[in-house]
Amino acid sequence: MPFPAKSKGTTSRRTADSRTGNVATIALLAALALIFSYVEAIIPYNPGVPGIKLGIANIVALVALYQLSAKHAAAVNVIRILIAGLLFNGVFGALYSLGGAAISLLGMVALKKTDQFSIAGISMAGGVLHNMGQLLVAALLLQDSQIFLYFPVLLFSGMIAGIVIGLGAAVICRRLEHL
Repeated sequence: MPFPAKSKGTTSRRTADSRTGNVATIALLAALALIFSYVEAIIPYNPGVPGIKLGIANIVALVALYQLSAKHAAAVNVIRILIAGLLFNGVFGALYSLGGAAISLLGMVALKKTDQFSIAGISMAGGVLHNMGQLLVAALLLQDSQIFLYFPVLLFSGMIAGIVIGLGAAVICRRLEHL
C-alpha cells in the first residue's frame, strides 16, 4: 500500500524498502517451499506409478498467488524448482518441473481472473496442467509423442493432488486473512 510522500528522498527510501520486503518475502516463501520439497523427497511414497507425487510445495506457490501476486508465485516456483533440481531431482527433473510449473501457473492465473472457481478448483486445474506441461517437456526432450499415452494416469493423479493442495491452501489463506 503506497504511502503519501513527504519528500523525494522519503519516496525512494520507501520504494527501496518495498523492494527489499518483496525480496525477503519471496526468499522466505521459496525456502518454505524448498523444505516441503525436501520433506516430500525423503518420505518413502511409492504409488506404483512413476511420476506421481502430491506436490506439497505447491501449497506455498498457491498461497503466494492468492495472498500476494502471480509474480510472487512465479518467483517462488522458479527459485524452489532450480534449487530442488540441484539438490534432489537433477537437471531433467528441474526441466520437467519448470515446464509444468509455467503452464500450471499460467492456467491458474487465467482461471483466478474469472472469479468463477474456488481455490481448490483452480489448484485442481493447476495439478492437471502441471502434469501436461511435464509431458510436453518430456515429448520434446525424447522426441516421442507416445509419451502422451501416459496422460490419463496423470490426469487423475493431478486432479486428486490438486484438490488436496487446494484445500490445504484454502485453509491457510483463510487463517492469513484473520491476521
